[in-house]
Amino acid sequence: MTQAKITCTAADHGVTLYTLRNVNDMRVTISDRGATLISWWAPDRYGKVADILLGYPDCEAYQSNPPYFGGLIGRWGNRIADGRFTLDGADYLVDRNDGTNHLHGGDAGFHLALWQASIELEGLRLTLESAEGDAGYPGNVHVSVLYNLDDEGRLSIDYRATSDAPTPLNLTSHGYFNLNGGAADICDHILAIDADQYLQVDARLIPVDVATVAGSAFDFRQPAPIGPRLAWPDPQLKVAGGFDHCYCLRPQHSSPYEPGQSRNVQPLREVATVYDPGSGRQLSVSTTEHGLQFYSGNFLAGVQGRAAAAYAKHDGFCLEAQAYPNQVNGPDAEAVILRPGQEYHQITTYQLTVS
Repeated sequence: MTQAKITCTAADHGVTLYTLRNVNDMRVTISDRGATLISWWAPDRYGKVADILLGYPDCEAYQSNPPYFGGLIGRWGNRIADGRFTLDGADYLVDRNDGTNHLHGGDAGFHLALWQASIELEGLRLTLESAEGDAGYPGNVHVSVLYNLDDEGRLSIDYRATSDAPTPLNLTSHGYFNLNGGAADICDHILAIDADQYLQVDARLIPVDVATVAGSAFDFRQPAPIGPRLAWPDPQLKVAGGFDHCYCLRPQHSSPYEPGQSRNVQPLREVATVYDPGSGRQLSVSTTEHGLQFYSGNFLAGVQGRAAAAYAKHDGFCLEAQAYPNQVNGPDAEAVILRPGQEYHQITTYQLTVS
């Protein structure tokens, strides 16, 4: 595996852009604002190069970034019900920025922070110091994220963190993908997810039950196009406006998920693939995490991106490897608490190939 070449370019608003380029001239651009995935340029089966990530046309819009385009999410990816949790007998209230819920780290989450970047032999490292009280969370947290692009088209994201006090931590990457490069929506993309169960949600998109995927629109154990599944008369799709649900990834050596069971760290294993028949591009996702949030871009309508026309609903998808939404308030809460002397560590990779 050959290390990608990394170059940096100063941009507007005090931001620096770093481009990872492999031997096949695949290019991934990352901003130190939010450790954000900005662009991923790659050829299709005909050699035509396109950007498979959604995003803004300039750096200014990333200062607010309501859709979280490409952002590194923390301290908590996804939702915490009512912005509340109890830790070691103490009650905490964190930012409520999604109705009554906490979402993606709050009003000033990691995706908006200016990270410190360094180019290393292993790749591009970005670090962040999150002070006690940020968004209402306890503990001073040190976060390090290493991005690496190899010659096989695999973008690796290696997350590590430590804290000087107990705190919930759930990091993820919020890249929006469209494998046809924006030529159409994602409805003809063919998705597979290695999961027998998913988390059903209420009207606030907070998990309320564990359900089997069998016989439902959520069954992607065999590859299926996304568009026809969006048209199924499933109450859960109506609640969320499409897919915005966490899948309980099939563990390598365990039984199906039940609340309260041990949450041992899993090995890095492939958990999902997405194939675009028009371009021949395929995205394969591997992770050490237990959950994978599949989001079908339900709230993209009217968001002005890089193209002349604004984005429309279902113009992109996200596959966010993470802990379970609101897990900090469930029977598995201890598994998402980072304590002094421990190290948070997860690895997720996105590999792009063409056939």
